[in-house]
Amino acid sequence: MSTATEITLVCGKADSRNFRSGIRTGEALQEFLALNETIIACLVNNDLVSLTYPLEIDATLVPVKLASPEGARVYRRSLCYLLAMAVQQIFPERGLSISHSLGEAYYYEFSDGASVCENDIEQISSRMRELVTARLPIHHKVMAYEQAREHFRDAGMTETSQLLEHHNAAKIAVYQCDRYCDLSHGPVAPSTELLGVFELMSYGPGFLLRFPSETHPTLTAPFQDNPLLFTVYQEHKNWGKILGVHSAGRLNARVREGSIGEFIRVAEALHNKRIDAIAEGIAGAPAQPRIVLIAGPSSSGKTTFTKRLAIQLRVYGLEPIIAAIDDFFVPRELTPLDEHGNYNFEDLGAVDVELLNKTLLDLIEARPVKLPSFDFKTGTRKMRASGPEPSPNAVILMEGIHALNPALLPNVPQTTCYRVYVSALTQLNLDDHNRIPTTDNRLIRRMVRDAKYRGSDALTTLRMWPQVRSGENRNIFPFQKDADAAFNSALDYELGVMASEALQLLRAVKPSHEVYHEATRLMSFLENFSNIPVKYVPHTSILREFIGDSAFKY
Repeated sequence: MSTATEITLVCGKADSRNFRSGIRTGEALQEFLALNETIIACLVNNDLVSLTYPLEIDATLVPVKLASPEGARVYRRSLCYLLAMAVQQIFPERGLSISHSLGEAYYYEFSDGASVCENDIEQISSRMRELVTARLPIHHKVMAYEQAREHFRDAGMTETSQLLEHHNAAKIAVYQCDRYCDLSHGPVAPSTELLGVFELMSYGPGFLLRFPSETHPTLTAPFQDNPLLFTVYQEHKNWGKILGVHSAGRLNARVREGSIGEFIRVAEALHNKRIDAIAEGIAGAPAQPRIVLIAGPSSSGKTTFTKRLAIQLRVYGLEPIIAAIDDFFVPRELTPLDEHGNYNFEDLGAVDVELLNKTLLDLIEARPVKLPSFDFKTGTRKMRASGPEPSPNAVILMEGIHALNPALLPNVPQTTCYRVYVSALTQLNLDDHNRIPTTDNRLIRRMVRDAKYRGSDALTTLRMWPQVRSGENRNIFPFQKDADAAFNSALDYELGVMASEALQLLRAVKPSHEVYHEATRLMSFLENFSNIPVKYVPHTSILREFIGDSAFKY
């Protein structure tokens, strides 16, 4: 039994032990096991904390290794911290702005808009290496609210200072290393010496901070370029400049000023413009595409995009036929099983490829066909009573996770196909040095949608998300570079609309749940956004697919 100044800790299979209250997590872990460079953080009662976190209550400790999703996230956040620290020391007047991810890398630019030269990159990389060699401790501390605002304002971190205007906590959590200080958006490594695996690389007008993958935390893999995604990100970034919003703080300012309605109308207009450009590209292609294949990860807005694209194609005299790959699923008893013996609906073997190819060939040749309909409750497929009218102007819009996989249509001439990749690639950042992960954007969309339409709580969605992500890594992301066009479904105002509902859902996840650390991370993230009333969202918006009351039927 612990006393008032003692706490009881448990780690793994070891016997519980008493420690003084306030002991650092890393110090406590060392009493249970041999700490090494592979451990970068710790789960304390299922909450993710840094190794410098003071322990004040009885707890169960689980060390977090680099080769884990949580460890990889901590490492990348720590690298961003190290980079920002190095840039402030070398170029204190220029400022650094994180932009977006590109594979296993983050893209950066200088805040003054000047191009980054090779000499700049060499200086920054050299300074980062020096900081790693110096083995400087990174301390978690708190600052008074006004002190924090003044510090970040004086440091030229305008977006960070503006983000604090949304908060009113008396104490602001920060991380400090030497004389460099930045906001705490989650745990970081306890020392710079753990951050030696990285590479800086010139790219476009800026540069990439390349980091190791989750599965190989001790090396950076060969760079795989994706010009299409980079172009989409840059286009969205330019939209951000048009709208005057590229951070959560600036979005919140729009809400406070009462101009959020106009902002939303312009954001939606930019979506319309991009969808029309894709429709024009399909209609004006030299070899008239007869099949438009649409793929994207979970909650990217594929379904609403497909419906809106169909409308725009009619403007160009085409007759769209919407079909879903899921309706071509094989009967349940023929569905492949995963390694756990569960039905694997994300395996290409779950699709009746032969029937799909025959149906599409008939549609291309304007022959009468009937389209299937799959009943997910019974696991059976039946043919619809009637099919689309044969027409030489018909264009088939087919949506599904395998749409970009060339193995899906082995018998269909590739010249008849046009491929579109859809994802929510937000350009919005939290502040100067902290980005909003695209994955989090989609996870919040899915959480809100699952609760509204599928009767699933946040706990269920969080538990299944790793499996969803694994399927995306196998079946979607390897083929995204082969798309003819990409549509960015992100809306920079959407987190303000969904934050209050998502927060309510996440509060139902308790410390006893194994995904509690994910719930608290998302809650901390969402609390940075001012509430935006749902009434401002147009009924044709892609966001309505997740929050409800859409003009389209699903």
